[in-house]
Amino acid sequence: MSPACYPSDLTDAQWELIEPLLPEPNTGGRPEKHPRRKIVNAILYVVRSGCPWRYLPIDLPPWQTVYWYFQRWEEAGVTETLLTELRRSARRQAGRADEPSAGIIDSQSVKGADTVGRDSRGYDANKKVNGRKRFIVTDTGGLLVTVAVMAASRQDRDGAKTTLLSTYLTTPIRRVFADQGFAGRLVGWTHDTLRTTLEIVRKPAAQRGFNVISRRWVVERTLAWLTACRRLARDYERDPAVSAAIIRWAAIAGIARRLTRGGPARRQARYICD
Repeated sequence: MSPACYPSDLTDAQWELIEPLLPEPNTGGRPEKHPRRKIVNAILYVVRSGCPWRYLPIDLPPWQTVYWYFQRWEEAGVTETLLTELRRSARRQAGRADEPSAGIIDSQSVKGADTVGRDSRGYDANKKVNGRKRFIVTDTGGLLVTVAVMAASRQDRDGAKTTLLSTYLTTPIRRVFADQGFAGRLVGWTHDTLRTTLEIVRKPAAQRGFNVISRRWVVERTLAWLTACRRLARDYERDPAVSAAIIRWAAIAGIARRLTRGGPARRQARYICD
């Protein structure tokens, strides 16, 4: 494997974390034409740079091959497996239990490109955004647990039900913190249907201007980290499920960096391709 050509490429240490979690090749015994590391690097290049699949650089595998792997791995649940295992490793590294017992939910409305169809887009009158809305649940350390993507016209209280149900079915989280946008009937529904406590974290009555609010800033920080990936600055995907997969890949790359960094982030090194 040649040295990294792009800042989004996996380091050797990051690849060692991800490689064992990928499914076995299904080529009938023939070797795969393109190294899997290059396939993953190509996916992460799209996520981080925001370029269309067809615009992948020529020194990466053909875009058709990369997108084929992207689709097949998503159908096989590979991103969910990667996200779960890397999150467990990051929690162990921080001296915490493998599985979280509490989480934080939040939503983010983003503009939809012209590739987003009318059937899966809407207008968020509060944020003045025409596009889609992302709902995420993180653990109390900001590691992504669950993501759901739907039309921006969905109210937080309605869209959160899908996200909370998925969290209930796949994790032991039974206490979730949220902002005031999730208050109301959703609190009772979460308690009665999911046997989960939804705790609304409100701003102090005396607060003026911006101030970090305990139990809420963590998930907001995660949303900011995710949108640093240019593919997520706007929603370009025809299928909301593909949008959710892109978000998981962005989170996977972030957790892999956290596991292997061994210290604070530093200025990006200069990359030179042969």
